[in-house]
Amino acid sequence: MSNHTEGANVHPEIPAKTFAWVWICLVFITGIEVYLAYIELEPTLMLGILLGLSLIKAALIMAWFMHLKYEKFSLTLMLVPSILFCIAMMAVYIFWDAVRLARMRSL
Repeated sequence: MSNHTEGANVHPEIPAKTFAWVWICLVFITGIEVYLAYIELEPTLMLGILLGLSLIKAALIMAWFMHLKYEKFSLTLMLVPSILFCIAMMAVYIFWDAVRLARMRSL
């Protein structure tokens, strides 16, 4: 039989306080995103800020809650193509829609 305790000490033990701080940061960033929805900003600027904040939130979630912070760097690099694809797809669909909305408001 295999011994399942061999790989148990691969990652350092993370205190619950760290996860609480990460969660608080995620709630704070979400609050900023909600606030941005209520103020009058140019749509392309607002969507650019929201996209950046979403990337920060995704990085925090992947690093801490998906435990990628302590994985091999090559595993983390495997996510780069999929992240770039998602950013490109959001840019193709979201930003053109923001330009369309800006033109509709000026009419």
